[in-house]
Amino acid sequence: VQLQASGGGLVQAGGSLRVSCAASGRTFSSYTMGWFRQAPGKEREFVAAITWRVGSTYYASSVKGRFTVSRDNAKNTVYLQMNSLKLEDTAVYYCAAANQGGYVPDVGTYSYWGQGTQVTVSS
Repeated sequence: VQLQASGGGLVQAGGSLRVSCAASGRTFSSYTMGWFRQAPGKEREFVAAITWRVGSTYYASSVKGRFTVSRDNAKNTVYLQMNSLKLEDTAVYYCAAANQGGYVPDVGTYSYWGQGTQVTVSS
């Protein structure tokens, strides 16, 4: 399984950015795809997730209403649309894939990880 995250960058507070995660290597229909982020000096934290087959979505309370996770089955790609960005959203964003049951927001639930993409929100 390979996960390739892209789309990070520098954006002003209040702005928007979309990051993408291209998945390859197997069929992902039974997977849950997650987005996590890690700021300097902090632990990796859950942001959002989506189940590939049904499209059920999950969000951390800190991003609910601002971020939207989606998937494009034809492109094997998962997206994270980030709106109304805040300074505290600055982090490296990672996509991850889980093919077994588990607590969706738990880092340990995910077996596969992408390389991360930097999102920096400036004032």
